[in-house]
Amino acid sequence: MAKRLALQIGWRFWRGRNNNGFVSFISLSSVVGIALGVAVLIVVLSAMNGFERELKDRLLAVVPHGEFIAGDGALQDWQGLAAAAMAAPEVVAAAPVVPIQGLLQRGNEMKPVQLRGIDIGLEDKVSAVHQFVDSQGWKSLASGDANVVLGGGLAKMLNAKVGDRVSLLVPSSDGRQGPKRQVLTVTGLFELGGEIDRALAFTSLNTAMSIAGLSNPNGVRIKLDNLFEAPAVVRKIGFAQNEYLILQDWTRTQGHLYSDIQLVRMLTYLVLVLVVAVASFNIICSLVMAVRDKQHEIAILRTMGMSRSGILTGFVVQGALIGAIGCLLGALLGSLLAWRLPQLVAWLEQQFGVTVLSGDVYFIDFLPSQLHATDVAMVTIIAFVVTVIATLYPAWQASRMQPASVL
Repeated sequence: MAKRLALQIGWRFWRGRNNNGFVSFISLSSVVGIALGVAVLIVVLSAMNGFERELKDRLLAVVPHGEFIAGDGALQDWQGLAAAAMAAPEVVAAAPVVPIQGLLQRGNEMKPVQLRGIDIGLEDKVSAVHQFVDSQGWKSLASGDANVVLGGGLAKMLNAKVGDRVSLLVPSSDGRQGPKRQVLTVTGLFELGGEIDRALAFTSLNTAMSIAGLSNPNGVRIKLDNLFEAPAVVRKIGFAQNEYLILQDWTRTQGHLYSDIQLVRMLTYLVLVLVVAVASFNIICSLVMAVRDKQHEIAILRTMGMSRSGILTGFVVQGALIGAIGCLLGALLGSLLAWRLPQLVAWLEQQFGVTVLSGDVYFIDFLPSQLHATDVAMVTIIAFVVTVIATLYPAWQASRMQPASVL
C-alpha cells in the first residue's frame, strides 16, 4: 500500500503544474536532451552496422579471406595445396590465382594495377566479384583470348570502356631488360566503389601465367566459413606445407577498416554515457528545484505519516518518468532516422552539393545504415538507468527534509 501511494504521488508530482515555470522549462529541456542523445547514438550505431555489413558483403566478398603465394616462381603442386586447404573444416572453397603487379596504359594515361589471373569456374566459389560484372564480360575470361575486366574507377582514370585495348607493363623476370608489354582487351567492368575499383583487374589464368612466364599458378586463395578465423587458419595450413609460401589474409590488407569500425562503436557507447550524463544534470537541477517548490507538500505528507522511503520513491518516480519519456522519444526518432539514413544523406548531398563520403578515401561512396533492435534496446536501457541514478540525490534530499522547519 505504501509503495503504491509513493508511486501515485510521484505520478501526481510529474503531472502537476509547478509554481515555478523555470522548473518546467528545465524538465522539458531534460526530456529533449535525453531524446536527442539517444537518437543520435542510435543513428551512429546504425551507421557503424551499415559499414560493417558493407565491409563483409562488398569488400570482403571480393578480397580473398586467405592467400598462399609461392615465395619464388610457381607452385609445384597447387592442386595439392588446394586439397590440403579444403581438408580444413573452416575452409569453404579454394581456387588458383596468379597475382601480377604492373602498370596499365591507354594513350597518355598510365595507372598502377593489381592484376589477378583466375579460373572463373573456381573463382566464383571463393569470390563474389562476378555479381558486380555483367555475365557476358565475366564469361569472356574463360576464352583463351587476352581479355581483362577492369574496376570502374580504374577504367575511368584510363578513359577506357568495354571494347577498348589497354597495354599492361610488367617488369622483366631477370630485371636487366625493359618491361614486358601485353595488350589486353577490356571486356567488362565491375563497380564496387572505393579503392578496389581503382586498383584491381581480372584476367584469365592462362593469360596471367603467360604474362608472368609461369607454367603453373603461383598462388591459391581460400574462402572461410568464418572470416574472423582467417589468420589462424591460414597459418595452420601454410605451416604444414613443404613449399616456401607467403601467407596473407584479409586482416593484413583490409583489417584496419574493421578495427576502425569497432573502435568507433566502442567510442560511441562511451559517448552515450557522457551525453546522457550531461542531460541527466538537467534532471538533477529540475528535481532539486522541484523539491524546493514542493517543500510544503512534502512537509504535509510527512506529518500525515508518510515515510522517508515513500518521499524518496515519489521523487525517483518523477525523475524516472522524465527519463523514460526522453528515452522513448529518442528511440523512436533515432529508429526513424536510421531507417531512412541513406536516403536522407543522399538528399542532403543533392540539395547542398556536398559529398559526405568520398570513394577516393573510403571503400564505399555512400553512407550505409542497418538498424538493429538490440542496439535500440541497449541504448534506451543504458540511458534510462543513468537518468534513474541521477534522481537519487535530489530524492534523498527531499526525504531528509524536516517538516517542522518548513511548516
